[in-house]
Amino acid sequence: MIHPIPAFNDNYIWILTDNDSSQAWVVDPGDAKPVLNYLEEHNLSLAGILITHHHPDHTGGVAKLKKHFNCHVAGPTHLVKIVDQGLVDGDSISVMGRDFDVIATPGHTLDHLCYFSQSQEKDNILFSGDTLFRGGCGRLFEGSPKQMQDSLQKLARLPQDTLIYCTHEYTLANYSFALSLDTNNANLIKYEQECQDLRAQNLPTLPSKISIEQEVNPFLRAHIDQVSNNAAKQLDQELGKTAEARFAQIRKAKDSF
Repeated sequence: MIHPIPAFNDNYIWILTDNDSSQAWVVDPGDAKPVLNYLEEHNLSLAGILITHHHPDHTGGVAKLKKHFNCHVAGPTHLVKIVDQGLVDGDSISVMGRDFDVIATPGHTLDHLCYFSQSQEKDNILFSGDTLFRGGCGRLFEGSPKQMQDSLQKLARLPQDTLIYCTHEYTLANYSFALSLDTNNANLIKYEQECQDLRAQNLPTLPSKISIEQEVNPFLRAHIDQVSNNAAKQLDQELGKTAEARFAQIRKAKDSF
């Protein structure tokens, strides 16, 4: 089972549990306190931590949780002070009985990793950190537009039914921007209403699916003329000549939206 533990204003720390076990793993614990509270409430012990990238809102709780549980910590190789197992593109790691493939996705940060697990018996799942959001993607703090576009295309090629567990509740803001570019997208209009209803009940809009993102996420739709043209107009620029330039315009338009 995968459950969101809310943290800060809009973060989700994902916790993986198994009905047959009293152990758990968490993904990107930026704050130890809500994790400790959840584990105590459900009589669980922390076996491990997965990290997608180095930002403090994803790593801030690691040291305290490690000290409390002496749990295994895996993530980007350069985080030598906090990880026991450095991971790179193409590696795999077992978490709660599931094997996860490590996918390097530079763009938001240069060290960003995503974790994908494919299963015949269970859902395919992706922990996408701050690379792929529902309706959006992460800001380019360290990487280039080309790096982020390439990273997103890697994820877009995963099975269409893959469930996407990102780490922020940005969906409604992302959909507001998406609608400004993709005004007549019926799927986008439908999902936006569904997510409005979920948030009105204080429920998460996640997980998403690869198929949903293909239908509505503007960062996977830079090849759609209406989307890229409207982004260029918002910036008062001429339309970019290449796929990379169009993607960069969409990212820049979102940054100032």
